[in-house]
Amino acid sequence: MDNIPLVIASGNEGKIKEFQKLLEDFPFKLLTQPFGFEIEETGTTFLENARIKAIAVSKETGNLSLADDSGLSVEALGGAPGIYSSRYANSDEERIKKLLSELKPYSNRKAKFECALCIASREKVLVEVTGFCEGQITFSKKGNNGFGYDPIFQVSGLGETFAEMNYEKKMQVGHRGNAFKLLKPELKKLLTLNEK
Repeated sequence: MDNIPLVIASGNEGKIKEFQKLLEDFPFKLLTQPFGFEIEETGTTFLENARIKAIAVSKETGNLSLADDSGLSVEALGGAPGIYSSRYANSDEERIKKLLSELKPYSNRKAKFECALCIASREKVLVEVTGFCEGQITFSKKGNNGFGYDPIFQVSGLGETFAEMNYEKKMQVGHRGNAFKLLKPELKKLLTLNEK
């Protein structure tokens, strides 16, 4: 049961590297989605978008597919940027600037990161999980690690932003790591069923 092809439904290099690390104990051969393959994310939640991507890539390639959809929701902004986190502005720098500027009038800086993961085989959803990480938005950028909103998201109770943490710590406390903790037992069950 080795080298089961699993296509990561993403063109994002950083995300694919994270998945390689997270899945190293599993007998998967990780593949990337076909170059230039575009999927319209029409869902209204992270989970719906992960499902849309996983099914589309699995149907396109004929292999199992793993998709994630994740983003940042800020309480004072009514949950924005939410599912539009990566489309909120044109670059990480601009997204951070826009978010900090929109938060200026508010004292409530509560926010949470959410990560939805979905594994699909063609039309069929095999596993879906969602992980969270609570925190608040800082007033300025701190730290040089990570990407996206990491420099302005401070994890509750830790006093550090994602960008101030090393990769291992971010995986331990972060939304993607938390989603993976839920995904792993489900994956093991799935592989056991396949062996029978």
